[in-house]
Amino acid sequence: MTHPDESPLEVRFKRLPGNPDLALPERATTGAAGHDIRSAETEVILEPGVPRAVRTGLAVEISSGIECQVRPRSGLALRRAVIVANAPGTIDSDYRGEVKVILLNLGREPVRIARGERIAQLVFARYEAPRVTEVTEISDTERGVGGFGSTGRD
Repeated sequence: MTHPDESPLEVRFKRLPGNPDLALPERATTGAAGHDIRSAETEVILEPGVPRAVRTGLAVEISSGIECQVRPRSGLALRRAVIVANAPGTIDSDYRGEVKVILLNLGREPVRIARGERIAQLVFARYEAPRVTEVTEISDTERGVGGFGSTGRD
């Protein structure tokens, strides 16, 4: 039986060779939007300012019309200054390779990430793929071309 917060959609994960012990992505609570994903590497040392693709030991199969957003974990960012460098990263529905997470240490000291440590969260979302059309005119609005704080609102 599914929980009221749980979608009937299915995302399939395959444990890659050598990773039978790693947990599949999971939500920490029933109300959590993100599924925590873990490092498959024995040990990773994140040097300050150097991005690193960290293996998860999992390949994924996502239904068409769904994307997987790879987002930072707030606790990792706050306590250890480690973020997902391209947040949110996107895993497309036609990708079948290993999920890797690009981590970046914003701190001043190296950070050690252990095997099995939660390194990011995955959020699944529907998306639209609109037809792109070239035109010679676009409609005008009250705002027009004003951007970057032009509305005067905080």
